[in-house]
Amino acid sequence: MRIVQVLLIACLMTCAACQGGGYKGTLAQTQLSVPDTTAIVQSGDLRITAMDVLDISVFGAPDLDNSYQVDFEGTLKMPLAGSIKVAGFTANELSQVLEARLGEKYLQNPDVTVRISESQGRFLTVDGSVQKPGMYPVDGELTLLQAVALSGGPNDNANPRRVIIFRKIEGVRQAAGFNLRDIREGKAQDPMVYGNDIIVVDGSEARRNYGDFIRSVPLVALFFAL
Repeated sequence: MRIVQVLLIACLMTCAACQGGGYKGTLAQTQLSVPDTTAIVQSGDLRITAMDVLDISVFGAPDLDNSYQVDFEGTLKMPLAGSIKVAGFTANELSQVLEARLGEKYLQNPDVTVRISESQGRFLTVDGSVQKPGMYPVDGELTLLQAVALSGGPNDNANPRRVIIFRKIEGVRQAAGFNLRDIREGKAQDPMVYGNDIIVVDGSEARRNYGDFIRSVPLVALFFAL
């Protein structure tokens, strides 16, 4: 949670110079764009879970380079390495296990790189004036209304007419504003949300944490560069 807050604060500081004359972001897309990745930010502490997809490369052995999916029991099946129970390992820990396994019979001093390319442990952040701000898992398709509901919904101090989604698109942190009441009444589309999105519901808590920037984002289903 601390990492997400630091990233968002950095974005808000970048925007501070724009606030004098209102929001001056550049129009990024004419449609609601999906993020660069829906997987959780890579971290040395991220643990492999069942059904994750792993990108594995072995230096000098291109035939082994591939994307492998962990099965429902948390087991990885890889040529030469065989079946390995990998659930609970970090990517670095699995690299060491594979190097030891491949080095037993087949390769001399193997150099293995493992990256979690698709994680079933995807999370988004719901913050601001909601009942239970925090990080919530994204299991399958999820809309903005459903994501806010995960946090217990807007609290008594919330302004549901202004909800902001922060998202990274083409390497740039961007934001879009939505009216939650219009969505509930069918007057506006309920947008899809993804892992790594940050959702902030306007209100006293949101303004205390993020200042007036929340109110400067246009209420249109378009993403603007910060």
